[in-house]
Amino acid sequence: MYKLLIRPLFFCFDPERIHNISFGLIRFSLKIPFAKSIVASLFQQKSKKLKVKIHDLEFENPVGLAAGFDKDAKLYDELSCFGFGFVEVGTVTPKPQEGNPKPRLFRLTRDNGIINRMGFNNGGVEAMVKRLKQRKTKVIIGGNIGKNKVTPNEEAIKDYEICFQALYDYVDYFVVNVSSPNTPGLRSLQEKGPLLAILNRLMYLNKTKAKEKAIFLKIAPDLEWSQIDEVIEVVQESGIHGLIATNTTINRTGLQTDSKIVEGIGNGGLSGAPLTNKATEVIRYISEKTNGQLPIIGVGGIMTTEDAIAKLNAGASLIQLYSGFIYEGPTLVKSINRALSKT
Repeated sequence: MYKLLIRPLFFCFDPERIHNISFGLIRFSLKIPFAKSIVASLFQQKSKKLKVKIHDLEFENPVGLAAGFDKDAKLYDELSCFGFGFVEVGTVTPKPQEGNPKPRLFRLTRDNGIINRMGFNNGGVEAMVKRLKQRKTKVIIGGNIGKNKVTPNEEAIKDYEICFQALYDYVDYFVVNVSSPNTPGLRSLQEKGPLLAILNRLMYLNKTKAKEKAIFLKIAPDLEWSQIDEVIEVVQESGIHGLIATNTTINRTGLQTDSKIVEGIGNGGLSGAPLTNKATEVIRYISEKTNGQLPIIGVGGIMTTEDAIAKLNAGASLIQLYSGFIYEGPTLVKSINRALSKT
């Protein structure tokens, strides 16, 4: 039904506009009596085989919703009805910001891909905290944190600290985002010096709390293998709990979409099917380099059940959907979990 009726209708509209409209539709629909239980019965797959434990968190299943979909934590309760084992909100910054000029979200339908240059548009961490205080479900929530565009890189550590402190009581794990291609200069924070400073500071704060929470680092798929080696060293030295591989890519090779259309879209991070193989390669590389001892959340081009299984086989402990959820709909979540429950 989704691919035959809903997706063709949605794809008639501007991507960002229909994203916002769909939020309203989901929120309204699930307020109807018994709607949440009906949706849950359609899309949730329960099995003890699906449970995954990382740090002190037990995930009901390994399929999560990636950051960027629910940027401001407006719909996490409703989205949990669609069978996700966890939902990652953000990326959030200390102060509200508009993000980049519109249009900034584009579909590459021939490639089952999406290009975005949103630029961390969000309402700020305090607004997110207010929404998270109203949390009704027990779904695991991850808080993806970043820096404001106007904050110089040499002061970035303060922005990550502000978000960490504000969200600490309201999320179950953290993700440090230094890998988005849509904030000028952000990716340079993946270099060893500044990255270690940020992670060391967050782990110091983490250890002052009554309960230490898992911290993950999200990395770009465009790093050289030697750069990934440095990232692994930083992760091990800082003591954070894992990696998310990967963010969107700036690479445009091998696309089916007309090159003039791609050039006309311009800058931005590419997600979806064009990222599938590269993200899996990065996961496998990290897993082999760390002897499978470092928890990895695999994300990037999971469009089918086979894609999901490939990432888990490559070494991911958990996986996340974004473009696959948009192109394939919520049945993809159940299909993956059903397949995994039978293994």
